[in-house]
Amino acid sequence: MAVAGFWDNPDAAQGVVAELSAVKSILDPVRDVQKAAEDACELFELAVEEGDEEILESVGADLEALAAKCDKIEVAGLLSGPDDMRACFFSIHAGAGGTESCDWANMLLRMYSRYFERNKFSFSEFDLTPGEEVGVRSVTLKVKGAFAFGKLSCETGVHRLVRISPFDSQSRRHTSFAAVDVIPEHDDNSDIEIKDDDIRVDVYRASGAGGQHVNKVSSAVRITHLETGIVVQCQNDRSQHKNRAEAMKMLRSRLYMLEKQKRDAEIAKLYSNKGEIAWGNQIRSYVMQPYQMVKDHRTDFQVGNVQAVMDGDIEAFIESYLKFRSKNKAEN
Repeated sequence: MAVAGFWDNPDAAQGVVAELSAVKSILDPVRDVQKAAEDACELFELAVEEGDEEILESVGADLEALAAKCDKIEVAGLLSGPDDMRACFFSIHAGAGGTESCDWANMLLRMYSRYFERNKFSFSEFDLTPGEEVGVRSVTLKVKGAFAFGKLSCETGVHRLVRISPFDSQSRRHTSFAAVDVIPEHDDNSDIEIKDDDIRVDVYRASGAGGQHVNKVSSAVRITHLETGIVVQCQNDRSQHKNRAEAMKMLRSRLYMLEKQKRDAEIAKLYSNKGEIAWGNQIRSYVMQPYQMVKDHRTDFQVGNVQAVMDGDIEAFIESYLKFRSKNKAEN
């Protein structure tokens, strides 16, 4: 009965399946590398016995490929946090600057959407506030996949863009900012207790696309946690009940992070002071003019192919930060 009850809980069942998938994504490459290494050893011994230079060269190339795979496995081993396997809520907030920052937030949304597709992460729009003219003021996605939170947590912080503005009639260079925030998903079984008296619930009409029903019925839900001031909202479903359930899940996840991390200064700025999404707080700069470069200011890792990065090629940045973070923890 206990087993049946467990599988009757979709959230719990999905959580276990996600964890199993994440573990499998680590174990399978290890087994593949082990098998490939054994095959390479046998082939090397055969080549030495027969004095076959061509086979020796082939084994050398195989070893280089194995070394690259081992490096990937090493990085995966750094994703060992208690929440790293979880799905997450992934948010982008435009900084000060109106049209420019809203357009930059939209560019980041495209970049990350392509990264999700590359990594076979599933994602859905949780909430979106469009910019007044172009782009988005803020957007929250729910992202699922192997080590979704572990990888995407590396992207938390302020992202800076330098470019010739397409909105400036004089073609001047502009600097724009947007903040990325990532929190792990926690279901109703977590230890975070939320009483009815602790929150205020407001309902309103969804603002995005979705047909006549969305526009005419107050299905969107906004929940305010009175003690902390944390506000979450959801409008991705036509059902007010489902939107409320999802919003409560996000609120529970935010409160979990608040309690666990004690909200360090940088994360607190992302939640409570959007005016700090500005100069001096950036973790990464994307420079399109007067030269081409994307640089992570935490690790000093940089690449010159800005277009590839904007097309979702950010894995190297994530891996470099995982190594940087692991080294810092070891030293401290």
